[in-house]
Amino acid sequence: MGFRSFLHRITAPTVSGNFPDAPCKMVCIVNHQLKMGKGKIAAQVGHGAVMATMQAGAEKPLYLEQWLATGQKKVCLKALDADHLLELEKQAKAAGISTTLVRDAGHTQIPAGSLTVLALGPDTEPLLEQVTGHLKLL
Repeated sequence: MGFRSFLHRITAPTVSGNFPDAPCKMVCIVNHQLKMGKGKIAAQVGHGAVMATMQAGAEKPLYLEQWLATGQKKVCLKALDADHLLELEKQAKAAGISTTLVRDAGHTQIPAGSLTVLALGPDTEPLLEQVTGHLKLL
């Protein structure tokens, strides 16, 4: 453990809330209609994963802690199009899952503002499965 990590552990406020009751993972769902290249998909999923991790630190720190301590499991799935992503986001929010939408800046392959990725979690695997279990792997 580095010095900064040590200082953070002894000075950070105590985290409150409920610990997750099942293993946690993160799900990144990619807008398949955009026909992004592999590198573009990787970059967009990376944006989603970082944004979702930061959001989880503020909203569900105990879930983030468990997810970080158990290998940061991530799964990438396909959505049909932007409307499909928005419908999945709506379902996830209704289930209490943290959601993060990624929109492209438009510097390379696709138009600015295009909805590229929906990142869900980290949250419990059974809860995420209820929303995403029917989707195909990327």
